[in-house]
Amino acid sequence: MSESELYQKGREIRRQLMGDAMVEDMAKNTYTNPTMEKFSQFTSEAVFGMLWGRPSLDLKLRTLICVISDTCTGRWPELAIHVRMALRQGWTEDELGEVLLHLSGYIGVPSVREAMIIANEVFEDMAAEGAGD
Repeated sequence: MSESELYQKGREIRRQLMGDAMVEDMAKNTYTNPTMEKFSQFTSEAVFGMLWGRPSLDLKLRTLICVISDTCTGRWPELAIHVRMALRQGWTEDELGEVLLHLSGYIGVPSVREAMIIANEVFEDMAAEGAGD
């Protein structure tokens, strides 16, 4: 695949959101076969380059949208990724906790409980890592 401008932009945004360590870990442990490499290429261009790179919303707000949508749809592995990204973009643990608590009135306590467990695991992991890179 030739590296389009959107692909390059997407790779930069992805690295900014996730940090070097997470990007390197995913390259070594997730995107290790031709099918997943194609997925990585596609998401770099279409998701990160086209969607995340749009000018109307900043990356910080986009990460919060992802935390909310993951919680509402029960996308737990993605929630862990997006909570990490939200923290890297400047959301605090308290702010993310309040967002999740607020959702309990709209989507229900069981989903919010699961989301808070996952968020707390990410908070602990990032604290142990020294807040990531």
